[in-house]
Amino acid sequence: MAEVLTSSGFLALLDEPEQALRLYALQMLNQVVHQFWFEIAGSLAAVEAQYEDETFEHQNLAALVASKVYFNLGELDDALSYALSAGSLFDVSERSEYVQSILARAIDQYIEKRVEAPEAQGEAPAPIDERLTALVERMFDRCFEDGQLEQAIGIALESRRLDKLEEAVSRAPDQGATLDFALAVCQRLVISRTFRREVLRLLVALYGRAPQPSWVNISQGLMFLDCPRDVAAVLDQLLRGSEDDKLLAYQIGFDLFENEMQSFTLQVGEELATLAPAEPKAPAPAEAEASAPDAAAGDDAGNRDGADNGNGAGEEAGEETGEGTPLLSDEQPQQPAQPIAPVPELSEEDKSYLAAYKRLREIIDGSLPIALHLDFLYSRNHADLQILKNMKNSVEARHAVCHSAIIFANAVMHKGTTVDAFLRENLEWLGRATNWAKFSATAGLGVIHSGHLAQGRALMAPYLPRDGGGGSPYSEGGALYALGLIHANHGSDIREFLLESLRATQSEVTQHGACLGLGVAGLGTQDEEVFEDLKNVLYTDSAVAGEAAGISMGLLFVGTATEKGEEMLAYAHDTQHEKIIRGLSMGLALTMYAREEGAETLIEQMTRDQDPIIRYGGMFVIALAYRGTGNNGAVQRLLHFAVSDVSDDVRRGAVMCLGFLLIDSPAQCPRLVALLAESYNPHVRYGAAMAVGIACGATGLREATELLQPLLSDPIDYVRQGALLAMAMVLVQQPTARTAPFRERLAKVAANKHEETMGRMGAMMATGILDAGGRNATMALRSRSGYFRRTAIVGLALFTQYWYWYPLSYLGSLAFQPSALIGLTPDLQVPKFELTCNIRPSVFAYPPSVAKEETKTKEKIKKAELSTTARARQKAKEKKAEKAKGEGSADGASAMDTDEAKPAAAATADAAPGGGDTAMADAAPPAAAANAAATEGGDSAKAADGEGDGGKPAPEPEPSSYTIQNPARVVPAQEKFLAAVETERWRPIQAGFKSGFIVLKDLTPGEPVELVSASGPAEGAAPAGNGPAPAAEAPPATAAQPAVAAPATAPADDDDDDDEPAPPAPFDYSRSS
Repeated sequence: MAEVLTSSGFLALLDEPEQALRLYALQMLNQVVHQFWFEIAGSLAAVEAQYEDETFEHQNLAALVASKVYFNLGELDDALSYALSAGSLFDVSERSEYVQSILARAIDQYIEKRVEAPEAQGEAPAPIDERLTALVERMFDRCFEDGQLEQAIGIALESRRLDKLEEAVSRAPDQGATLDFALAVCQRLVISRTFRREVLRLLVALYGRAPQPSWVNISQGLMFLDCPRDVAAVLDQLLRGSEDDKLLAYQIGFDLFENEMQSFTLQVGEELATLAPAEPKAPAPAEAEASAPDAAAGDDAGNRDGADNGNGAGEEAGEETGEGTPLLSDEQPQQPAQPIAPVPELSEEDKSYLAAYKRLREIIDGSLPIALHLDFLYSRNHADLQILKNMKNSVEARHAVCHSAIIFANAVMHKGTTVDAFLRENLEWLGRATNWAKFSATAGLGVIHSGHLAQGRALMAPYLPRDGGGGSPYSEGGALYALGLIHANHGSDIREFLLESLRATQSEVTQHGACLGLGVAGLGTQDEEVFEDLKNVLYTDSAVAGEAAGISMGLLFVGTATEKGEEMLAYAHDTQHEKIIRGLSMGLALTMYAREEGAETLIEQMTRDQDPIIRYGGMFVIALAYRGTGNNGAVQRLLHFAVSDVSDDVRRGAVMCLGFLLIDSPAQCPRLVALLAESYNPHVRYGAAMAVGIACGATGLREATELLQPLLSDPIDYVRQGALLAMAMVLVQQPTARTAPFRERLAKVAANKHEETMGRMGAMMATGILDAGGRNATMALRSRSGYFRRTAIVGLALFTQYWYWYPLSYLGSLAFQPSALIGLTPDLQVPKFELTCNIRPSVFAYPPSVAKEETKTKEKIKKAELSTTARARQKAKEKKAEKAKGEGSADGASAMDTDEAKPAAAATADAAPGGGDTAMADAAPPAAAANAAATEGGDSAKAADGEGDGGKPAPEPEPSSYTIQNPARVVPAQEKFLAAVETERWRPIQAGFKSGFIVLKDLTPGEPVELVSASGPAEGAAPAGNGPAPAAEAPPATAAQPAVAAPATAPADDDDDDDEPAPPAPFDYSRSS
């Protein structure tokens, strides 16, 4: 065919009456339309006329040509309309730009209309063009034929076509992998909470029908759907299965624990208890004696009933002998004793089930995993006490803010390690804490002993309220708050004590601590009795106690969207106390956690309120309701308030809350808030810094650190404070090479007495965050299975309220989780085995310890001397020497030698101010003596050893890999370098995990297992105290040993003059305790 130079001839044929000529013209135009579309556009009306001519048999071809012309003109909607009219001539399998663009536009329109249909409230949804539906159906068919199942699943989820999702899974050659992909996409990309739950129900059903069901993913889906009974049924089925099934049940139990849903796990445990076989119990002696006469008095019917325990027979005997006649009287004839029925023995299957059930209950209730975490944090503790000592020495006595910040840093730095050595070594300094500072210091003990459920109450006993009274209300309130932190998310054992303490006190300080403790310990339990007591405290209209009550109400009903929110909002409007309004606003935000579109009504009410405090709470309602979803509408709403609200608090809160929306896509946060970080308003800059810290926590993103770097030098002190805190969050457990410059900056800011107090406070708090958990904990807002850790997100949201109320900062410790890999045997013991990490050991090693600050001695300044005086002295010296030489006196020669030796001796003495050569020789370590001996060897020794000119041996090259022992510290960035958790003997029951709790299958079960024994603190770690006795068995302590001491000096008019409680003995953690 000759090359076509113009389309004018073909366009002229469109005016011919014969259909064959017009058909030929359209066919040729269809071939050259992308080349001559600008010519055809001038005669587009003629092409459209062919499509509209009902007598023309090839209307669809004219529609196709018109569609291509409109595509080149950039009119995609018109191009799509004509493409739909082209019918089958529009080939969806064609890979051209035109086809792909039209398909994309078609899918977008189809998704838009499909999403609008269920969201149309009370209005009839707009009908969807049948031609558009047919085109999308053809697209699905093409994906199925080409094996592009992932693309089909994506379109099906976005267009809400569950039938196509099910068809894609059924067509997949590997249904397990396809279901895993669909589950991941559903959790991360499906915006609507209602539709997400529908998808999860379908996926759970498809998992169950798969040839090899993935029970782990089924359980996760059921937990998303809040179906504890179904999860209990799955666990019961696995416990009745093979040994591998039991191990899988343990792994599911650990996953449920890591998701931190207290109310859900409690319900699973209750449901599982009803499914487990009853453990037989032997009858008590009294019951056995009573059963014999009852059985003798019974009739045949009673004896035939195997389940009858003699009650029926006793009633009949009572009717025969009369109610007043004793059954066992002296006149009654002796009856032969009936043999006691033997206790039925359990079958081997039931015994195996009960043994596995007991282990699973220890996992679900948290006792076993918490004990393993405590042992790991205690034995691997590498917190550097010298950092705290340096900060303490740099703070003056009058700086109460910095004093409290150091106590916070110590608490977070030792979270879960049970190591309180720093407090015990600095009792006099600690005693400066008074009033609310004492409250916070006592609460800090709860962070240090976090998770010590068995002895938490015994540890805090010296500070808890006593029947006789007389204690400081600040210590008592702080101790109750500490109990809540110790039992955070596992508060069933401490609930009654906290509730009684709340009811027994009238002190608003003690009530404040009890309310916070109840809220943290009962997180998400929906306890009605506790709620009523909190409401009674709220109605006393005490500003201090009411604020804690409002927050705790939200903690109890977190994520429930309870109707009690209306009552809380009404009281927020009635009260005049700003603290109560703020507490209730945050409580309302907590109740809407993860409710997404279900929180829209409350969002509208609070964001349109005239009170800026309630609007501030509305920002957190948006943040927590849409946490991690990246919802565009929520982001736009927060940005609107960030730039338009008249209140700086609301603007700061709006920007800060962007971080909660983007915790699932941290890379987007720095780009989103980049312009806000350059705002003229310092509150907005502070919010931008905190948003980056929240969204990018523990990621080490370079975009985040680059954005925060200029804010570290901001002229406003609280902006620098926020930047320091955010940078610490981002750099948690990052390689030492990246954190070393920031650590130096923190130490410099904290020690700089000319720095504003807010900046120093931020540096000290950031120091604790950077080394959280003895440098073995990381900021984790999402569990290993992909579920958002509710406790962590709630704790972080309340941590941001330290701006208004400092004690709330301790709730930030809930966001940290041990970065541990703990492999467990089928008996849930910790075996010894090694894993290979394919990277240099120094990359993820612990940071080096800070050197102790040396005391600088003042050097004696040499006096200035005139040149004439020096010449005169030199001449006198020369004359004296000549005179001595002339006399030939030996004494003179000795004197000259002595004068020459004095400068060298003086130099040696100055270099060693501790006591001269003798002292240096006595104090020199063996290494120094060896170095001195090597120096005396001369150049020949250097040459023989191959040393360089500097006298130091050449460093050995660092290995490219190293081995780690179970249990091991594995930071998030290290996981990709870690070899699979698999050895010749041990293999994980669920592959793919390289951190957290991993249940292992024993490939050689007959061989003995070498277990890891409970160990003491890691080498170089701070000691736990001066004595090994556990707190529960500790003898009465003396007043010289408190963990939170009495004030060293107190003003005469201080109202906090109550006697201090007896302090606890030094605590040393062990697995047995």
